Amino acid sequence: MSFQAYLDAIEGKTGRTPRSLVEEAKAKGFDAPDVKAGTIVDWLKDDYGLGRGHAMALVHVIRNGPTIGDKHVGSGGTHSDESTELWLDGKATKPSS
Repeated sequence: MSFQAYLDAIEGKTGRTPRSLVEEAKAKGFDAPDVKAGTIVDWLKDDYGLGRGHAMALVHVIRNGPTIGDKHVGSGGTHSDESTELWLDGKATKPSS
């Protein structure tokens, strides 16, 4: 599954865009450098029913923003993403490729 596919699935599971979840996490102070990933994972599990893989995708975005490395970009493999920039504003607003 691509990184973007994880974020799109999160929206499907929670009804919330990745950006809104990142904003909520920041409002809770979960973007502070000393906050452990497990704290964020537990919050996402308890409040939104997300599993570890989906939660860790959001942990990355909360900590690093919407940019990912280019290792899998355009690789055509299972984990291939179209871009190093992730779309956080919801599937319905995503620009066409």
